[in-house]
Order: sequence, then structure tokens, then C-alpha cells
Amino acid sequence: MSTELDAQLVAERIAALQHHLASLSPQKSVGIVAVTKGFGVEAPRAALAAGLTMVGENYAQELVAKHEELTPQEREQIQWHFLGRLQRNKVRSLAPIVSVWQSVDRVELIEEIAKRSAGASIMIQLNLSNEPQKGGAAMSDCRSLVRSAQERGLVVVGLMGVGAADDPSNSRAGFRQLVELAEELGLPERSIGMSDDLDLAVAEGSTMVRVGTALFGPRGPRISA
Repeated sequence: MSTELDAQLVAERIAALQHHLASLSPQKSVGIVAVTKGFGVEAPRAALAAGLTMVGENYAQELVAKHEELTPQEREQIQWHFLGRLQRNKVRSLAPIVSVWQSVDRVELIEEIAKRSAGASIMIQLNLSNEPQKGGAAMSDCRSLVRSAQERGLVVVGLMGVGAADDPSNSRAGFRQLVELAEELGLPERSIGMSDDLDLAVAEGSTMVRVGTALFGPRGPRISA
């Protein structure tokens, strides 16, 4: 992974993004999850130094490796959000570390997280674009997955979705449906919007955006998950 990162530049980008989000949503704050995949421990450190505590990772091995390099004080500050497609056999190693599991999309994961991390905070990931290469449950399965998680003692804090890969405007309908489902189910968080489509996501009701390269620059090659 890349080890060259200008922490001051990261802080400036974070401040600019916070200002932009405040202009888009003056009545309600929008959280930022700093996505550090492809970078070393200097990325979460730069995020923490700039005041961001929510840090997202897509790959289990990267998350564990970075967490182990953090100081005890940094570990107390950070809130790791797991964002990627999750294999059931990775849950055990991640359970002591992850604060929010954003990419829960099937009952098997719900069962394993409940077993390894009782009372954990999760989000149900929905496939908004019906692209088979993307993770996420079908919209029609959302209610049953939320109910299944709650029955097992997990705290469902919201819903997560990834926009369409092509024209960001094609994501509007999916974002809107996710927000409507979250409202119907009484879930406060709607994790939608990344660098290319965050303006649209915020307009549709996002409470949390996931941003990586816009903060840290181009990614280096990743280690295997």
C-alpha cells in the first residue's frame, strides 16, 4: 500500500468537503466516512488528526493491519466502518475492531455478527442498481433482514447503498427508494453517496457519505483481503 500522504493536504480537503456538505444540507449535518482502502496507517491517522473519527475499510486484512499499527489512543478515537463485501469467515477477526458493519446483506452474516459481536451496530446494504457485481440485498428483502437482525439483538442503525456505476443521475431513484425505506422502518442513517454522486445523494436525504480518493488521492495497490 502507498505510504506517501500529505496530512496537511488531507486536512484541507476534509475541511473543503465539510464546507460543501454544509452548503448542500444547511439544516442537517451529513457525516463523512473516510475510506482508506489502498493506503497505509497514515490515512486513518490523517483523518483522525483532521477531526474525522469514522473511517471506512473494504477489506478485512487491511482493516486489521491498520488497526494494529494505531496507538492505543488512536484506537480509542477511531470508529471503523466495514464497507466491503463481507465473507462470513472474516467476521471473527473483525468483531473486536469494527464499530459499524455497513455491508450486511444476508441472514448468514447477521447470524455470524450476532454470534461474534452481540449488540453490534449494523446497516443493511441494498443493491440499488441491480448490478450483479455489487453486493447488497434486494429492496424486497430489506424489511425481513432488518427484522432478522433486530430479533438477534443487533442494532440496525440504517441502510447503505452504492449508486449506479455510470451516470450519477441514474442513481436518483435508488437513493430515493432507500431513504423512503429507512424512514418507513424508523432507521436514522442513510449511507449513500461517494465522490461522484454525493451531491445527488445529499439532495435525496443522505446522512452519511463515503469518500476516499477525494480526500487521500489515487490509491496504491491493495494487499490481499
